[in-house]
Amino acid sequence: MKRLFLGIDVSTTGAKALLIDESGKLAASATTPLTLQTPRPLWSEQDPHEWWTGTAASIRKALAEAHAKGDEVGAVGLTGQMHGLVLLDAKGEVLRPAILWNDQRTAAECAEIEARVGRSQLIQEVGNVALTGFTAPKIIWVRKHEPQVYAKAKRILLPKDYVRLRLTGEAAMDKADGSGTILFELKARAWSKRVLEALEIPAEWLPPTFEGPETTGKVTREAAAATGLCAGTPVMAGGGDQAAGAVGAGAVRPGVVSLTLGTSGVVFATTDAPLVEPEGRLHAFCHAVPGKWHFMGVTLSAAGSLQWYHDTLTPKESFAEIVAEAERAPAGSEGLLFLPYLSGERTPYPDPLARGSFVGLTLRHARAHLTRAVLEGVAFSMKDCFGLLQAAGLGSVKEVRIAGGGARGALWRRIVASALGLPMLTVNSTEGAAYGAALLGGVGAGAWSSVEAACDATIAVTGRDEPVAEWAKAYEALYPRYRELYPALKPSYDRLGS
Repeated sequence: MKRLFLGIDVSTTGAKALLIDESGKLAASATTPLTLQTPRPLWSEQDPHEWWTGTAASIRKALAEAHAKGDEVGAVGLTGQMHGLVLLDAKGEVLRPAILWNDQRTAAECAEIEARVGRSQLIQEVGNVALTGFTAPKIIWVRKHEPQVYAKAKRILLPKDYVRLRLTGEAAMDKADGSGTILFELKARAWSKRVLEALEIPAEWLPPTFEGPETTGKVTREAAAATGLCAGTPVMAGGGDQAAGAVGAGAVRPGVVSLTLGTSGVVFATTDAPLVEPEGRLHAFCHAVPGKWHFMGVTLSAAGSLQWYHDTLTPKESFAEIVAEAERAPAGSEGLLFLPYLSGERTPYPDPLARGSFVGLTLRHARAHLTRAVLEGVAFSMKDCFGLLQAAGLGSVKEVRIAGGGARGALWRRIVASALGLPMLTVNSTEGAAYGAALLGGVGAGAWSSVEAACDATIAVTGRDEPVAEWAKAYEALYPRYRELYPALKPSYDRLGS
């Protein structure tokens, strides 16, 4: 009987179920859309029950598409949006909607965390500063603003781990996602007693953590009835979406960097040791690969910037049409610069009040220049991330593997290659985090001897975009001007956001 591996990805927009076979070939993929709640400006929440019903529906659809039965699934791997807070009571019931990674309500709580722990101590202990996206400030916000909810809390989970609870009846978490809570000691790959005590968060509320391919439980009879899986199917730890996405791109060894042009832009670099950027401008987390860590630079609006630009200014044209038009504009957009801080920013400026900006507009500029400036501004933001990685001791970069919706366009790949001075490689795996989760499930089930071996067996380079020499020269001259803009505009951003 053939053996399949199931990857589940609980993202903000949908619950995805993906099946691969033992060669890594895609057998089926199904996604159920999810709804987002914004009860107040800058708030972002979801109903965990919808994650479960959406996941169950997607699993059933994927099994049907693959013409497979539940007993053909050898293992399940989990991934999903990071940092979201799920609070449960003593009976495992959800106490309130989950507060998500892109929620911005916790600026005061971030300041409180750094005051209690100490900013430099926090960076050394957990690898990060306190940012509104992370889990810990959300916990403190609930304690301060919803004390009646907090008084009932007995368990803290992340989004994919609520789905795990529904699948297996077990509370567990992987170490990559755990480190994204900023309650996790980076070097020890374990919950930080020091930070938990400083923040007065009960350690017993947090689940045990596991390496990505480790078994965390088995599918229950109840979950089997809901999903079509077989009771007893092992469920592996998996990884947060960025770590699992890196597995899905084969970025599992030092020197192989993953660059994702999704709604947000992510530069992901594997490390053999728990390195930290001294000012916390890079995220330092555990990897889903056992015994590995990673650096991550994040710009919050990458392809999201192009999506905003299209929907707001060119809604009647297709993306292909406006990008083709942009190719006719010269590199550097004749001095027009775009800052892609439409949702605030993380790297290199952890600033929720940062704003998007076009700078340098003249009567000469046409729509083609504006479009190209958006693409170039995001590329410069990726360059910011690379500069911090190198300064923090990353070492040589052997390959950059580019993925995400924005990377489907050759023009943007060549712009990024030219801005960074590095070729951009594409790979045969295009399913991202869900594919990585399925590989982690397969490793745990013994289909491959290690995560590295799984990637070597299933992921291959399919394309290469070299820097364009003329463009690279233009970007080298323009990039310093780009770097001057955020410091100059920050006082205005602060006043506009107050």
